[in-house]
Amino acid sequence: MAKRKLKKFAEVSSFDNCFFLSFEQARDGGLPLKGKWNSDYFKNNNPIVLELGCGKGEYTVGLARRFPDKNFIGVDIKGNRIWTGAKTAIEEKRNNVAFIRTRIDFIDTCFAENEVDEIWITFPDPQPQKTRVRNRLTNMMFITRYQKILKEGGVVHLKTDNEPFYEYTREVVTENNLEVLDGTNDLYADTSQRDEALTSIKTYYEKKFSDLGFKICYLKFRVS
Repeated sequence: MAKRKLKKFAEVSSFDNCFFLSFEQARDGGLPLKGKWNSDYFKNNNPIVLELGCGKGEYTVGLARRFPDKNFIGVDIKGNRIWTGAKTAIEEKRNNVAFIRTRIDFIDTCFAENEVDEIWITFPDPQPQKTRVRNRLTNMMFITRYQKILKEGGVVHLKTDNEPFYEYTREVVTENNLEVLDGTNDLYADTSQRDEALTSIKTYYEKKFSDLGFKICYLKFRVS
């Protein structure tokens, strides 16, 4: 297992669609591509969509397949997970996909103001302990970072199997006067009309929890 992880780390470092941001780089100015993703990497002016805590990148690649007129970037700290999505994107010759290995804390050092159009947060760790609430990816500390990089009217999508985490996020959004655009605590039972990408693309964890009978919650909100 350890050898496989090391091999994947080595391969990810060599992939043209993968980038790494260390603490030192974040402190000293961030990624060289900050503010230049469209011009220097994607070579187009298409909207940029992030998946934070992307894991194996199933949603990043799945969305890229469905929306070839958008650019997708998955972000995760674990390179051996990113390897799966990055490898798939290379094999499929998907030029609208990239991955960044770094902490979500540093996300505003990876992108310039108004550079990102949408953010997806798919099945994050709900961080249930009170002392770890500050680590939740939908607390205001993180949302403030998202506000810096999202364009005016930019939105955040959350999918989770954890209803308390979903309710927590709704409370944060409401208390901070952010606009809720859509929300349900049972996505697959809800008959509201939505883009089928919401149910046709599934991460490893979504499949796992759905098969176990967990309800999938979805929230879409605007941060500015």
